[in-house]
Amino acid sequence: MKIRSFFLALTFFTLASCSAPVDVAPSLTALPPATPQPGLIVPPTFTPVSAPSAAALTQPAATLAAPNSSLPFCDDPRNRELINSFSKAIASKDGPLLSSLVSPAIGMDVRYYRDGNVVNYDVEHAKFVFETTFQADWGPSYGSGESTIGSFQEIILPSLQQVFTPNASVVCNQVKVGGATYQPIWPYPDLNYYSVHFPGTDQNGNLDWQTWVVGMDSVDGKPHLAALVHYVWEP
Repeated sequence: MKIRSFFLALTFFTLASCSAPVDVAPSLTALPPATPQPGLIVPPTFTPVSAPSAAALTQPAATLAAPNSSLPFCDDPRNRELINSFSKAIASKDGPLLSSLVSPAIGMDVRYYRDGNVVNYDVEHAKFVFETTFQADWGPSYGSGESTIGSFQEIILPSLQQVFTPNASVVCNQVKVGGATYQPIWPYPDLNYYSVHFPGTDQNGNLDWQTWVVGMDSVDGKPHLAALVHYVWEP
């Protein structure tokens, strides 16, 4: 019995000596997995801007040209460019080009008679003025007093094609006419304009002169067509 008790006690102490002490740190494999750190945020790429030249840095500020938007209307070359683009649209009957020139804010008023009916074309309808056969009423004729009925391409286009030529006289903010029996008044006081004038022919005593006055609207700092008014000799 004593020998058996001895072996039981020896077994107990041997097992106790093999157990890990309670103050020993747990194994690394027993720790929960580490939370990954958020990745670094990489700034978006950009196209570098070239630095100004030394000459530009030393140029006096007073000699730098002012932007076109700050120029007086008659000195702004973009307005003449608009006239040229309009001339191209007329010559080639380019509806999409014409549409791109029309004011997106107020459209383009067209008056075949200076005191006649106004027909307004918005950007979308301006694309089709060289194609549509819509019969508009342009107002009473100066000769007969009867209403002038016809499409843009029948009534307006032939006159525009005769006036908008390389030889036309172009004048800023002045209604330029030939001999007239009336006072030529611009009916849009809030719009700056250009007169495009055809002087007439010698065989008709220059009484067949015509002027189309082009009123311009500025949208986002860019000039657009806003009004076309026709002036001719009236009996």
